[in-house]
Amino acid sequence: MAAFVAATILPAQSESVLVLMILAGKQPVAALVAVASLGNVLGSVVNWWLGRSLERFGARRWFPASGEALERARRWYARYGRWSLLASWLPIIGDPITVVAGVLREPLMSFLLLVTLAKTGRYIVLALAAVGFT
Repeated sequence: MAAFVAATILPAQSESVLVLMILAGKQPVAALVAVASLGNVLGSVVNWWLGRSLERFGARRWFPASGEALERARRWYARYGRWSLLASWLPIIGDPITVVAGVLREPLMSFLLLVTLAKTGRYIVLALAAVGFT
């Protein structure tokens, strides 16, 4: 759940939850990485869908992304194209990039491939670091 929420525009941290669960040693590391990755990618799909629906919801006060954050992500995406989705794991800019990918109508399959690679890669690195500390 933490990985899902962390991947949406809502502020949350999934990395610390993953590392703490790995250090607790009660679940297989591969399973923890897989579940965190799946949740995080699904959260990014929510962002992509929000982006696709932005025209309908973007002007509402409750919309969770500021216009400034979306504009930064739009410039990033315009400069690097779909490859900018490899930065979707980054704090602060990663989630808006996934929204902009939806706004700019990135096809879902290429979106899923690149976001899954980025988000899973981050969790693998964290898991390797956590295992190295035990």
